Amino acid sequence: MAFTTLRLPPYPKLVTNNRFSGIFASQFHSSALPSRLVLGSSSSCVGTLSLSINHHSSPWSSTAFTCFSQTSELSVSVDTYGSNTERVVVLVIGGGGREHALCYALQRSPSCDAVFCAPGNAGISTSGNATCIPDLDIFDSSAVISFCRKWGVGLVVVEPEAPLVSGLANDLVTAGIPTFGPSAEAAALAGSKDFMKTICHKYGIPTAKYQTFSDASAAKQYIKEQGAPIVIKADGLAAGKGVAVASTLEEAYKAVDSMLVEGIFGSAGYQVIVEEFVEGEEASFFALVDGENAIPLESAQDYKRVGDGDTDPNTGGMGAYSPAPVLTKELQNVVMESIILPTVKGMSMEGCKFVGVLYAGLLIDKKSGLPKLIEYNVRFGDSECQVLMVRLESDLAKVMLATSRGELKGVSLKWSPGSAMVVVMASKGYPGSYEKETVIRNLEEAECVAPAVKVFHAGTAFDSDGNLIGTGGRVLGITAKGRDLEEARDKAYLAVEEINWPEGFYRQDIGWRAFPQKQFSRNA
Repeated sequence: MAFTTLRLPPYPKLVTNNRFSGIFASQFHSSALPSRLVLGSSSSCVGTLSLSINHHSSPWSSTAFTCFSQTSELSVSVDTYGSNTERVVVLVIGGGGREHALCYALQRSPSCDAVFCAPGNAGISTSGNATCIPDLDIFDSSAVISFCRKWGVGLVVVEPEAPLVSGLANDLVTAGIPTFGPSAEAAALAGSKDFMKTICHKYGIPTAKYQTFSDASAAKQYIKEQGAPIVIKADGLAAGKGVAVASTLEEAYKAVDSMLVEGIFGSAGYQVIVEEFVEGEEASFFALVDGENAIPLESAQDYKRVGDGDTDPNTGGMGAYSPAPVLTKELQNVVMESIILPTVKGMSMEGCKFVGVLYAGLLIDKKSGLPKLIEYNVRFGDSECQVLMVRLESDLAKVMLATSRGELKGVSLKWSPGSAMVVVMASKGYPGSYEKETVIRNLEEAECVAPAVKVFHAGTAFDSDGNLIGTGGRVLGITAKGRDLEEARDKAYLAVEEINWPEGFYRQDIGWRAFPQKQFSRNA
């Protein structure tokens, strides 16, 4: 047997919690022949680890070890005999539920040797889906580039829009590091709703009628002329909370004042979009874009409102399912031809080619039955990403690398049959104020209640006693696959009800749009 040895530089603060994670065993896949991994000795490390993996049996091995070394050297020996697949180490930027889902899918990719996640979160780390790098400043491009060079990272996946708008992808590409994520110029599709609307107007992309304002009085006068219901949006990034759907003129005036006068969203709300209210059903559409070519992902539909029956304020998403019955194959073709491809062509003509995932928030007009573009995001949707990644059967790392290289032409994606659903558990009070650092229990039991259940973490950490605690608004995504949507839903809620978290809550009606004839009544 021939082995090549890779000596990795000292890694700071590498800790795995009772599961073999990150760059270690769970990153070596069945497409290679047996491998050997050895952890170099160090006075700070607990023992020396030697591992052999039979890649033709179970692809996921779990071995417990702990290493607190600041300076230990890691030696990885991989049998390369017969391996002709390009393999890559991936760094995922972000620390929420969508990043956890991406790490989960990348870990299963045959072409992926290792997954890092910065900053990551407690769930990503303990699940073994990636090695988390909590102290890497993702807004410091030089620090990210240095980490990539030190660890041989061959692909960076930048998810949060803030570092994208700040130009992280620009700097990575300039440094010669393949990057999945748009430039700062292209990220303006999400960073400025006015820019997005301008692109729509210029290239004939269907969207709701609108006007942009920086003066509150002028905005209110326009609202008075248009009448209610009406939609008010902060122009910039507002963490998914910058949209108000006002049913009365008074609500609309209040929303305008909160953004333009009170400045609740800071610089993101210095300019507002006042948009017509279009009655219809919302849907999410995702496409991978390499600058010139685009391929659609499977359909998904999320639930933005915090309350059952789509009541109360908007959130970053309280649940989702895939596929979405509202997005028929015919309608998906319409979306690609009338919205996605004109956007890709338009951005190229504007001199800022888009590379990464384009997330179109759509509204299927009740009157015409045709889709209108409501907003663009330049990353995966949090809830939708979770249901998409558990259904994806293609090699995600390979596809993302092709996207970054402009090589998507001819690429197709494979999806598992059936359906998937995610139910989000959030801290009580969200999207308003909520209590933090509340203890969550029984997650392992939840994942064992039925086959094909996975809990993704969006806002978790460990307290000083080792308890898992909630640290954010939306905290967990309980995701399940089933033969159909009803089975996926039953599994997801069965798992939710197993979790012991008195300070958490969830919507009890995720999926009701797909089952209009059914009434769902569950006790939270």
